Amino acid sequence: MKAWEIRRDATGLRVAIVVSRFNHLITVRLLQGAVSELVARGADADDLHVAWVPGAFEIPQAARQLAQTGRYDAVVTLGVVIRGGTPHFEYVCSAVTDGVREIVRDTNVPVGFGVLTTDDTAQALARAGGEHGNKGAEAALAAIEMVHVVRAAKSEPGS
Repeated sequence: MKAWEIRRDATGLRVAIVVSRFNHLITVRLLQGAVSELVARGADADDLHVAWVPGAFEIPQAARQLAQTGRYDAVVTLGVVIRGGTPHFEYVCSAVTDGVREIVRDTNVPVGFGVLTTDDTAQALARAGGEHGNKGAEAALAAIEMVHVVRAAKSEPGS
């Protein structure tokens, strides 16, 4: 059995980070977590490009455009959707999740998914540097790992 080594080195990686402005108090913390993780793992801050979008619904469009440029090794998506009293929550969550999944399928560019879907602001804050860690950092780490998985798969004979 052959297993690829898990690589968590961001040295030389160019990463686009798409961040929702809506729920800015939380998304800025997710962004800080993502940037800190990438830089701690060797990325140059000059190779990290941030695109702010109005809300979570707009994340897939911006992420797709950035992935399609060919300038980025990975994209990290960051946002927060907080449940309210209407079905809007489910529609937005589905649209964002489906949109990001399609980007990965269509472009083969790794995308770290750091869009929180929570019942309330307290849950979101707990996942944006609080007691449950920082999901922005986790999304960045997932993107780094997937860059190396994709590269390893492409370098295999017969691929």
